[in-house]
Amino acid sequence: MTDSCPSAPAARREFLRQSLFAGGLLALGPAAAWAQGLPATPANPRLDQGLQRIVAPGGFGELLPPNADGLRLPAGFSSRVIARSGHFVSGTLHLWHAAPDGGATFPMGDGGWIYVSNSELPLGAGGVGAIRFDANGEIRGARRICSETERNCAGGPTPWGTWLTCEETDRGRVLECDPTGERPAVARDALGWFDHEAVTVDTRSGFLYLTEDKADGRLYRFRPAVPGDLSRGRLEVARRNGAAAPFQIDWLPLPNPNPRAWGIRTRRQVRESSPFNGGEGIWFHAGQVYFTTKGDNRVWALDTASDRLDIVYDAGTAPDPILSGVDNLVVSSRGELYVAEDGGDMQICVIGPDRSVAPIVQVQGHDDSEITGPAFSPDGTRLYFSSQRGTHGLGLTYEVRGPFQGA
Repeated sequence: MTDSCPSAPAARREFLRQSLFAGGLLALGPAAAWAQGLPATPANPRLDQGLQRIVAPGGFGELLPPNADGLRLPAGFSSRVIARSGHFVSGTLHLWHAAPDGGATFPMGDGGWIYVSNSELPLGAGGVGAIRFDANGEIRGARRICSETERNCAGGPTPWGTWLTCEETDRGRVLECDPTGERPAVARDALGWFDHEAVTVDTRSGFLYLTEDKADGRLYRFRPAVPGDLSRGRLEVARRNGAAAPFQIDWLPLPNPNPRAWGIRTRRQVRESSPFNGGEGIWFHAGQVYFTTKGDNRVWALDTASDRLDIVYDAGTAPDPILSGVDNLVVSSRGELYVAEDGGDMQICVIGPDRSVAPIVQVQGHDDSEITGPAFSPDGTRLYFSSQRGTHGLGLTYEVRGPFQGA
């Protein structure tokens, strides 16, 4: 099975497909692939200056009344439910998990793809499920790829074809999963034990960036000893300098990434580090790490070359703060930010070039739920996401098709 971030260019996807999987490099581990000089995702000059040339979100048009799936979509878009918690995935004998959360897609060598989805259940009942699609988007299989874990919240895809699932619990771990399920998940303790939310990989440097979902959570950076090998490296925590955005970020070494029962939590080990209020989704694109903090309803952009941190969206100062409960996010291949709401109006909103916001999807009647796991199919024509608790506590996972303006 192949890998790529959903936003990676087609040439990048094809290169990874042929080199990593057809060539069998994944069997040797991701470090082997990186060691043979896999190129990082090429820079996108349009976005190296931030959000100046992103397609405006208003082009989607007004949301129509709810369709048969309970979704409000613009004209020209359609939807289907692809999985329901506690039910067999269509055409398979796999029961879809409860509390679906973070997700991503991985292209296959035959033109199909896999959508992976976390399960945010406690007490060892969490894990990761996966649905396999053919080149026409038809479901051809489903399976479990990670089990017996705790509160698998969000996570992130890697450039070498794996899914990093994050445990959102005290001393939670990051586990590296094979989207095909052919290889067992591996705990990556070097990424730290804390309330993990999400993780992304800078494809230029090989560094990882991680969020922590606590009111006094931190932003972390992991510098692997060997790019692509997550077994060892240095975990760092961010210090924000300046009184107002844009800020300059310093990275401070973390003394003990794996605090045991009575150890000091990672977020409290370095007094000079800066809190980020409820870190949520995170995504790397064209030199920028975009992430959200739900506690203060902000979307941030970190330039990884200069360590300059700016605020893209702030509900507290926005003239029309229609986006609230900012949570998971994904960036399309052209750079649009798709941000899902935890609560709020149960929308996925698109952030535009002037930092205005417009909804692209709204789920009706799911007042006690949240939208999770947004991810584009490899060709950018389909958007996957879940309503974690649905209408009766059971999650629903959707596919929306439409003209996502080059997503």
